[in-house]
Order: sequence, then structure tokens, then C-alpha cells
Amino acid sequence: MIRLSSPIPVLRIFDEAKAREFYVDWLGFTVDWEHRFGDNFPIYLQMSRGHCVIHLSEHHGDATPGAHLRVDCDDIDGFVSELSAKDYKYAKPGEPEEKPWGTREITLTDPFSNRLTFSGPSA
Repeated sequence: MIRLSSPIPVLRIFDEAKAREFYVDWLGFTVDWEHRFGDNFPIYLQMSRGHCVIHLSEHHGDATPGAHLRVDCDDIDGFVSELSAKDYKYAKPGEPEEKPWGTREITLTDPFSNRLTFSGPSA
């Protein structure tokens, strides 16, 4: 039987420093690897936190800003508390919302208009 893995989304970014501030410093992702074709070329990098893996790209033609991804989180309240404690200047997460389909969710928007919805089990 053929087995497929989870997809790895590619999100478009426009500023490497702002991307690192949001994804690494605030959300707690780790940079796994990065690539440039040479000096003064756009960056392409892989970041992960736990089993969540994403690619970020400054390349024209790699994705369109404004994507939306959903990420399962086993401790949504702990995650939101962690984010709130970091007091990120550009986003204050608030509380996860109860959804009628049995989850608690919070949606965060990165500096490039990509949205990440973190979803955990209802309380």
C-alpha cells in the first residue's frame, strides 16, 4: 500500500528578519535548514516545531501571500500562555475560541498576511 505523509506548506515571506522574529522568536519554531542560490538571492528555509514543518520562501512564484493553514495542538491553552508571556509587539493572541465542531482555536496572522489556525480539543 502506498503511504502519503503530511504535506509541507510553503508560505511566502518578504522580510527574513520579520519572519524569524515571528516564527522563531515568538512561535518557537526552529530553523532546520536554509538555502540561497548565492549572495543577494532570496532565502528558502524549513522551520519546525514538534511534528509541524513549514517552508518559508522569499522567491517570486513560490506561493502567494495570504495562505491559511491549520495546525493541531495538544495543549492550546499552554501554547497561548507561552505566546502571551513573550509579549510580541505585533500580536496579542487573546483566548482560544470554542468552535461548534468540538475544538478550541486561535488564528494568528504572520507579517505577510498568512494565517495559522492552531486547534486543540475542547475543554
